[in-house]
Amino acid sequence: MNITTPTTLSAAQYDGLAELLIDVINAGGSVGFFAPLQKETALEYWRQVKAEMESGLVLFIAEMDGVLVGSVQLAPSPKANGQHRAEVRKLITHTDYRGKGIASRLMQAVEDHALACGKTLLVLDTHLGRPAEAIYQHLGWTRVGVIPDYAAGTDGSLHATVVFYKQLA
Repeated sequence: MNITTPTTLSAAQYDGLAELLIDVINAGGSVGFFAPLQKETALEYWRQVKAEMESGLVLFIAEMDGVLVGSVQLAPSPKANGQHRAEVRKLITHTDYRGKGIASRLMQAVEDHALACGKTLLVLDTHLGRPAEAIYQHLGWTRVGVIPDYAAGTDGSLHATVVFYKQLA
């Protein structure tokens, strides 16, 4: 597996990221979109991510045998009093490649990069009761609490999110 932090995205990477997001959303993932996710919507999202990369967001992508199989984002705090912290966003792994350590490797890459950039505190949130919650706990993240009715599901019902943090130093 190869994990990179591209500063620009090729057409193939845009397509791979779009297909990854579509796979995750259409399999029930809760990362801001409703299923079925259309390719143009996914491509537009990744174009927005690319624009954020120009102002500090770091995108990590995982590839296996030429297939884009996972990604995660690190968003440094823009606040003067928050230069020591960053938010981890949208850890996603292709459903055909789950259980192979991709999420763990991506999170380790995030932590290593954050520490190298002087970040000592990371925060994230995830859908309550989903497998990601157990992954974060296994990786040493501390659960802060639950926010009820945080995001809507495709059926209109509201779901809770769990907030985590990890101190790196």
